[in-house]
Amino acid sequence: MGAEMSFFQHLEALRWHIIRSAIAVLIFTIFAFAFYTKIFYSVIMAPTRTDFWTYRMMCNMGDVFHSLFSFIDPKGFCVQSIKFQLINTDLAGQFNLQFSSSIMIGLILGIPYLLYELWRFIRPALHEKERKAASGFVFYCSFLFLLGVLFGYYVVTPLSIRFFVNYTISDSITNMFSIDSFISSETMLTLVAGIVFQLPIVVYILSSLDILTPKFMREKRRYATIIILVLAAIITPSPDALTMLVVALPLFILYEFSIWVAVMVQRRRRKRENDELMVR
Repeated sequence: MGAEMSFFQHLEALRWHIIRSAIAVLIFTIFAFAFYTKIFYSVIMAPTRTDFWTYRMMCNMGDVFHSLFSFIDPKGFCVQSIKFQLINTDLAGQFNLQFSSSIMIGLILGIPYLLYELWRFIRPALHEKERKAASGFVFYCSFLFLLGVLFGYYVVTPLSIRFFVNYTISDSITNMFSIDSFISSETMLTLVAGIVFQLPIVVYILSSLDILTPKFMREKRRYATIIILVLAAIITPSPDALTMLVVALPLFILYEFSIWVAVMVQRRRRKRENDELMVR
């Protein structure tokens, strides 16, 4: 085993991890900036078109529910039109929009590499058992983040757009949104979903530190249910209960999966303690 590093050596190592991470984000940012026109129409603006995947699936769901329950109108699930105007009010607004959006895209695409560099930095400080226990850190964090981003993009974002675009208090008012407001809202909803999907990782860490137990999570399930429903109602301000449940269901599954993670951590700890007692 090598000699321990000094404080300044740790800072130097951290500096190079940050530099490599910044270079990775820069490469993705340049890529996004170069192909921004295609990304803008095919990705960013896709949820504003009625042929978007989510809206087509909603229409199919309406047909399925109508076949099961004849009193349900399938047309209520189909998005007939999304009418609104996007405006730019700043002289350099569109350039700044492309620049800032490219940076955000580069950051999102670079998250797996950022996690990899973080793992490389903290790995030398861990014991062998801790390294084995956390060996899948980069993969699981990246996978859950990607899953959350997809959920935010394909479920939360289009449902929110559908509600706000079609919400009017008077026919004399035309919905005209600034492009900055639209993209910042879309980005926020997508990123928040990606962060929320890190719950199993947080539970794993807290369970490993013996701060959180499966028993506690089961006992507080009713409170978690209320929090999830409130969160789903905030994310999807639509008064439609079915829409809210569509958003809430994956969060319920995520919570139950987190309980299973805590159970696995507890079993592993008990097995390790029993092995140590046998050795003694």
